Amino acid sequence: MQEKKVLRKEVLAKRDQLSWDEIKSKSEKIADFLFALPEYIKADTVMYFLNFGKEVQTLDMVPITLAHGKRVVAPKTVHKERRMILSLIVDMEADLAPGLWGIPEPKPEKIRPVDPSDLDFVVVPGIAFDEQGNRLGYGGGYYDRFFSELRDGVPLVAVTFEVQLLPAVPVAPWDRRVDMVITEKRLIDCRKR
Repeated sequence: MQEKKVLRKEVLAKRDQLSWDEIKSKSEKIADFLFALPEYIKADTVMYFLNFGKEVQTLDMVPITLAHGKRVVAPKTVHKERRMILSLIVDMEADLAPGLWGIPEPKPEKIRPVDPSDLDFVVVPGIAFDEQGNRLGYGGGYYDRFFSELRDGVPLVAVTFEVQLLPAVPVAPWDRRVDMVITEKRLIDCRKR
């Protein structure tokens, strides 16, 4: 547990050294990789985490995905129950507001519930990843619980900056690996490792 805390701090410190210009240009390269994936192209319903701070700028990807004619889903956290409600996003301006910890999420009055079994493609957040697809999250366990509700075979795709890739991420027995990791430099297919 202590090891994960230390790693989180170290990796976030590295990520926070990136300038906003770097965040923007690296996020655009990551988006190009993502939009070219066959799994993305054939997906009807795509779920994004909505970025906060110096994360990969997924909020910039949402309008493009909507323009691609796909349904876009984003999570709303239910902090007391440690779970997420998934909601269809139709209009970013009207549907989203800062929620828990200031992270953008669907407004309570704009919730259009989506069942996790309806998702075809999931863009996953995290602090650090390795090339095997192991993920170090923020420590709340929201995504770990959510993954078990997905249909088999739905691709879990991590978008992250190269500075957040580690040789190995500590894992627990219940941790689920992601299928792909996309950085500004490369696409790593973890299913082939």
